[in-house]
Amino acid sequence: QVQLVESGGDLVQPGGSLRLSCAASGSFFSIDVMRWYRQAPGKQRELVAAITTGGTTNYADSVKGRFTISRDNAKKTVLLQMNRLKPEATAVYYCNTALRRTSLSPMADYWGQGTQVTVSS
Repeated sequence: QVQLVESGGDLVQPGGSLRLSCAASGSFFSIDVMRWYRQAPGKQRELVAAITTGGTTNYADSVKGRFTISRDNAKKTVLLQMNRLKPEATAVYYCNTALRRTSLSPMADYWGQGTQVTVSS
């Protein structure tokens, strides 16, 4: 069974840094773009950053210049380095990807369970 497991969420002061990690486990044929989303209380889930297998990245305007997404294809992991954190970054952060279980399988969407990031003094 395929799972995405996030880690790294914590309580941090404004201006601080955190690094989130997401590891894909289980058996699958290929993994496509990997993304980080976040959902703050009372708000819709929003895309934070995405990275393709080739390393092309995309960021929400609100995090450009402060967050960096990266991936290790061999280790099936994606990281989100978050610097100069602001209180409005407080949210549950979710890892998301699309992958094929076998060479004949259609792409399927997978989500992690989420990790809490709280930015507060």
